[in-house]
Amino acid sequence: MVAKALRGAALVALSGAVAACALPRPGPNAEEIVAASKRAGGDLNVVLVNAEIARRARVEQELGFSTELRTMPALRSDIINPGDRLSITVWENVENGLLVGTGQKLANLSDVQVDQKGIIFVPYAGELRASGKTPGELRDDITEALGSQTPDPQVEVRRAAGDGASVNLIGGIGGQGVYPILPSTGTLAAMLAQAGGVTIDPEIAIITLRRNGRSGRIYLQDLYDDPSLDIALRPDDTIIVEEDRRAFTALGATGAQARVPFPRGDINVIEALAEVGGLNASLSDPTGIFIFRREAADVARTVTGDANAVDGEPFAYVIDLTNPGGIFVAKDFQIRDDDTIYITEAPFVAWSRVLEATAQSLNFATTLTRLAENATN
Repeated sequence: MVAKALRGAALVALSGAVAACALPRPGPNAEEIVAASKRAGGDLNVVLVNAEIARRARVEQELGFSTELRTMPALRSDIINPGDRLSITVWENVENGLLVGTGQKLANLSDVQVDQKGIIFVPYAGELRASGKTPGELRDDITEALGSQTPDPQVEVRRAAGDGASVNLIGGIGGQGVYPILPSTGTLAAMLAQAGGVTIDPEIAIITLRRNGRSGRIYLQDLYDDPSLDIALRPDDTIIVEEDRRAFTALGATGAQARVPFPRGDINVIEALAEVGGLNASLSDPTGIFIFRREAADVARTVTGDANAVDGEPFAYVIDLTNPGGIFVAKDFQIRDDDTIYITEAPFVAWSRVLEATAQSLNFATTLTRLAENATN
């Protein structure tokens, strides 16, 4: 009787284990995702990707410099700016002149700083506007101001680069700091080189230039490729060098499940999968490559044709790599910041798990039966 009871318990345990067990898996299968689509009464836009869908879903990054920045001429190195330091020398051809001592002919006014209003002070000449003028033009102004008080003064003005003709460089460069704009460093590329060069991979290095409350951003690689982006600098420009902070997440039957930084400015599905080791050959279903994201209203309307689409619409784009041209479609489909790439498992993987669970349950039942037989004996 005891053996029969234990055999019954074993059968009950076996049937319950197989029927009620929740098998482990990395996420939903393709059928479950499709069941959440709008066509099936859910909230998810499930879209099978072809070449046209890939084109409609593409969003170009808003990077670049404005036309104004790209066409601005190089800064004249001889123009005086607020913050510059000047050396002014005055020769007088009379005894006991205005600026020279007894028996002297020359007065040297060294380290005269141009204030933030662009003004300097010269004894007996008073306050004079210096900013926006060349040293030669300022010399004429000083000569005229002194000429009414001393006969035929001779004036020389020399300019040294100062804080007013400088730019700020910060971020991933060899030497952060404040650098003067010199004739040899008047453009973006030259100034970056002067500061020790960029220390970040050029394909993910982003250069931001801020000027008068406005800014423009480019990839360093674009600066290499397009000479028109080597723009002229202006005093008080700020140049920031930083890594591209965009990333995507890979989940499911991939070579690695991780959050992955973008390796370059623009990547597609094939390149993204390559970053995580590709598909897991023993687990993945190549017909179920899903890209999850929330779309802006304009993109959602373009892709679905639904005029009522709103911002933040959830989308699941599906790529079937087994279809003719599937690889090319995947190469055309753009991956964007914060995308999730999810690879479903092949159907046989689920069956393998069921068989494994069944085998474990049978082993448990066999153990109970042996216990029953031992108890009977």
